[in-house]
Amino acid sequence: MNWEQLLSLRRAGDTHKRLRKEQNETRLGFEVDYDRIIFSSAFRSLQDKTQVIPLSKTDFVHTRLTHSLEVSVVGRSLGRLAGEKILQKRPHLQTVHAYKMNDFGAIVAAAALAHDIGNPPFGHSGEKAIGEYFSHGNGQRFKKQLSEAEYRDLIKFEGNANGFKILTENKPGVSGGLRLSYATLGAFTKYPKESLPYRPTPNIADKKFGFFQDQKQTFDDIAEELGLKKTGNNENMGYARHPLAFLVEAADDICYTIIDFEDGINLGLIDEDYALEYLIKLVKNNINTKKYHSLKNTSDRLAYLRALAISTLINEAVETFIANEEAILAGDFHEAIFDKSNYEAQIRDIIKISVERIYQSDEVISKEIAGYKMLSYLLDTYTRAFLPETEDSNFSKLVIKSVPKLAWLKEETSIYKILLEICSYTASLTDGNTVASFEKYKGLSIK
Repeated sequence: MNWEQLLSLRRAGDTHKRLRKEQNETRLGFEVDYDRIIFSSAFRSLQDKTQVIPLSKTDFVHTRLTHSLEVSVVGRSLGRLAGEKILQKRPHLQTVHAYKMNDFGAIVAAAALAHDIGNPPFGHSGEKAIGEYFSHGNGQRFKKQLSEAEYRDLIKFEGNANGFKILTENKPGVSGGLRLSYATLGAFTKYPKESLPYRPTPNIADKKFGFFQDQKQTFDDIAEELGLKKTGNNENMGYARHPLAFLVEAADDICYTIIDFEDGINLGLIDEDYALEYLIKLVKNNINTKKYHSLKNTSDRLAYLRALAISTLINEAVETFIANEEAILAGDFHEAIFDKSNYEAQIRDIIKISVERIYQSDEVISKEIAGYKMLSYLLDTYTRAFLPETEDSNFSKLVIKSVPKLAWLKEETSIYKILLEICSYTASLTDGNTVASFEKYKGLSIK
C-alpha cells in the first residue's frame, strides 16, 4: 500500500480526481468530512446512548457523544504527530502532492468522531440483543430465507458495519450517504472484511467485520481506490487495514481505558485514593511531582493524572506506529498498537478494575437486562409488522404508520434488506427512544 492512494480525497459519485494541491486551504476536503459527521442526525443521537452507565442522569458521566468527541481530539493529535514523521520520512508527499501533517490529523479525527455512529442503544449489550433475536429468539424463523452470509450479518449484528452503512448508504434523494472522502472511510473501517468466515486469522483486522452484504460492493470500490491489500478470496472479501485505522483504534483504546476509569471514580464505584495510585503507576516516569503535590484536592489531581496519562499513551502510540510503518503499509502488522504498549501491565490493571467495578456493577447489569428485553420486543414488533406471516393486523398497520422512516419497506421484496433495515433502524434509537417506543407498543404510555 502507498500513502498517495491511501490519502485519497475521492468521494462517492465523483467523476474527476480530487488533487490535494488543488484544495482550498480554508476548508480542506478532510475537514469537510468532520463537519458532515458532526452535523448529521446519526451523530447527534449519540448524546443519549450509553458509554458506561445506561440511562444515567449524572451530568459528568460520558455518553457515546462526549466519548466520540474526546476520541476525535486524541485521534487528531495522533494523526498530526504521525503525519509529521511520515512527511519527514517521505518528503515527496509534501513537495509533490502538497499533503501536510494536518491532513493526517483531519482524517483520523473525522474517522474517530464517527467510530461509534452505528452502535445500538445500551452499549455492546444492544449489539448482542439484536444478534440473539435472530440466533435464539423469534428471528430464527427467517434463517431458511437467507444466505449463510446474510444470516451471519444479523446474528452477529455489528455496530462497526452499521456505522459504515450509515456513512455510505444511498437513500431516496441522497446518494452516497454523507459522501465522506475514501481516506476517512478507510480509516473508519477497523475490520475490513465481511461477516464470514468468522475470525479466519489472529489478525486484529479479522476480529469482527466492517460491512454488511448489502454494502459489500461499496467497500470493494473504496478499497480499490485506496489500494488496500487483499487478504480474502473470491468467495469471502477481506482486506488489510488502512494504516490510519490503527490510530483511530488507538485513540478509542486510550480514551475508554482512562476516561471510563475516571467515570467510575466520579460515580463512586472506584475509590479515589485507590484509583490515583493506579494512574500514578502509569505516568510515574513523566510526572512532575512538585506540580502534583501542589494540587490540593483529589479532583484536580485526577484531572492532572488523566491528562498526563493520555499524553503519555499518545506519544507512545505514535512511536509504535512509525516504528512499524513499513510492516503496516505491507499489510503485515496484525496487532493493535495498544497491545504493544510498554505500559501493558498498568493498562491491564486499570481495565480489570473497570470491568469489575463499572461494567459488571449492579446498576449497569440491571439496565442492560431491561434494554435487552426492550430491544428484543421492538424487533419482534417491527418484523411482524413489515413481514407478516398472515394478513396484516390493524396493530401492524398502526406500527408501520408510527415509523415513517421504514414505510418504504412495504415495497421492498428482499427479506434480507427488510430485516437489515429494521435492525439498523432499531440500532439508531437512543436509550430514551427505546424506552419510549417499548412503552408505546406495550400500551404503557397512555396517561
